[in-house]
Amino acid sequence: MAMTLTGYNSLHMDGSPENLAEQLLLLRKRVEALEEEVATLRGTRVQPDMPRTQATPPPPRPASPPAPRPVLKERGNLESRLGSQVFNRIGVLALLIGSAWALKLAIDNQWIGPSGRILVGLIAGAGIVVWSEHFRSKGFRVFSYSLKAVGTGVLYLSLWASFQLYHLLPEGVVFAAMLAVTAWNAWMAWAQDAELLAAYALAGGFATPGLLSTGQNHAVFLFSYLIVLSGSVVVLLAFKVWPRLLLGSLVMSSFYTIAWYARFFTPDQFGVVSFFTVVLFLLFAMVPLVRSLEENGVLSVWLPLAASAYGSLTFYSLLQDSGRHAWLSWGAVVFAALYLLLMRLQIRLRPNAVSEAIHLSLAIVFLTIAIPLKASGRWITIGWLAEGVSLYWIAAEKMKPQAGGLKSSVRWLSLGALALGYVGAITLPWWTPSSPTPFANAAFVAEICAIAALSIVIWIDLRHGQTQIPAIASVALNLLILVTVRREIFVFLPVRRTFDDAIALEFTFSAFMMLHGAALLAIGFWKRTAFVRWQGLVLLVATIGKVFLYDMRSLSQGYRVLSFIGLGALLMAVSFVYQKDWLGLKAVSRSEE
Repeated sequence: MAMTLTGYNSLHMDGSPENLAEQLLLLRKRVEALEEEVATLRGTRVQPDMPRTQATPPPPRPASPPAPRPVLKERGNLESRLGSQVFNRIGVLALLIGSAWALKLAIDNQWIGPSGRILVGLIAGAGIVVWSEHFRSKGFRVFSYSLKAVGTGVLYLSLWASFQLYHLLPEGVVFAAMLAVTAWNAWMAWAQDAELLAAYALAGGFATPGLLSTGQNHAVFLFSYLIVLSGSVVVLLAFKVWPRLLLGSLVMSSFYTIAWYARFFTPDQFGVVSFFTVVLFLLFAMVPLVRSLEENGVLSVWLPLAASAYGSLTFYSLLQDSGRHAWLSWGAVVFAALYLLLMRLQIRLRPNAVSEAIHLSLAIVFLTIAIPLKASGRWITIGWLAEGVSLYWIAAEKMKPQAGGLKSSVRWLSLGALALGYVGAITLPWWTPSSPTPFANAAFVAEICAIAALSIVIWIDLRHGQTQIPAIASVALNLLILVTVRREIFVFLPVRRTFDDAIALEFTFSAFMMLHGAALLAIGFWKRTAFVRWQGLVLLVATIGKVFLYDMRSLSQGYRVLSFIGLGALLMAVSFVYQKDWLGLKAVSRSEE
């Protein structure tokens, strides 16, 4: 212990940094000596700690290469889109406006002559187009395309000014030059696989007739040019997936057609304009046969619809304004037949469920339009009802479940035709001359056809286990029966109605309501369907309300007695049937749960 204290004192007295290592070594020896003394006193000897050897860990397994991260489509934030896209487009517009103002400034100040102005514009436009290729080679594709748009716009403006403002070049030369600019843009779009450049070329091509317009009628030239330009887009679509160009082409063709028609059309041009309209319409209508459009895409729906609107409305105007109104119905039939043919060709060549459904729907719509154009009066209603039943039968019996959307489209279109016929049957007496003869009149014939059509639809669906449409159709059927019976009952009224006649007819209709409600209850018990029974109960409640609220005030004493006694007897009989459960209603309820 004395040695320990001595070492401790010496450690404290000499604590300079240079002797720190010696002091630590001395302290370690003192600790070992103390451990030996303690071990001797206890009779054991502490083995000096052997240096522990760490177990060698097993070699790590070779790690599998990390899976590549999924490449996420970069979507710029608002700042990025604003800076790279919005400002870019505004910049293109600003440069075009600035170029136009620069030309005007040069004109106003007479800095250069007309020929020099046009030459400067052509050189500047071509130079910008060539300069844009430098940026494309550096990887700035979008900026390069924007410069091409500016350069192309300057070229078109310069060529337009050379013809319209200064009359330096004839129309044919300027037209050829504009076509050359359009063709150059189209070639660059093809070579660089750039849809944006193709859109620039298309915009320039459609701007050319407007820029070179002289206010004169050049129908053959205009429509021929539109056909060539639109046909080029269709041919391009066969090799490039750029379907959006089609909508632009269709919109611009429609614009020029409307503009020309409003100013220049006369009946003697019917044949020429009809020919060009047919060609333009077929170009767009047959696009789904040339190129497969995305099945769930917007174009597969909107392109056929837009093409049909262009063709049908143009022909309607041509026939109407040329005094050929009698041809309108046959024109609708021709459109229907054409779309049925397109549907068949679509199925064989390029199956597309959406396009097929659209073509079939358009055919049905044109047939529906043809009916009122050709028929009149009750035949319009009967035609719609016949069309609806036929289509419903085709969808249920002839179309396979694999048809999917096509079958559903036919079914809903048939219901639309049936709805038109149903409304027509109810409203027919309001817009046709009334007949004093009961049952032998146009309204009754249309209503009977509507009742038969709804009954057939209910029968078809019940055969296939469907319940939703039959439920709705049965309600519509019963309402139509009530309207028909009431209307035919009141046909018996003479032209000068007397109070007694009106009372008798009201009593007759109340009696029919009671009998019809009882019949529905009986059918509901027989067929074990609660829905039909509920219709009967509701009709009986309506009869109760009519008898107590209307008949009691309006009917004479004798009719009032008959009305109340008849209603009371019927209600007691119905109540007794429910209480005795003669028809097994409780069992029916258990089976329906």
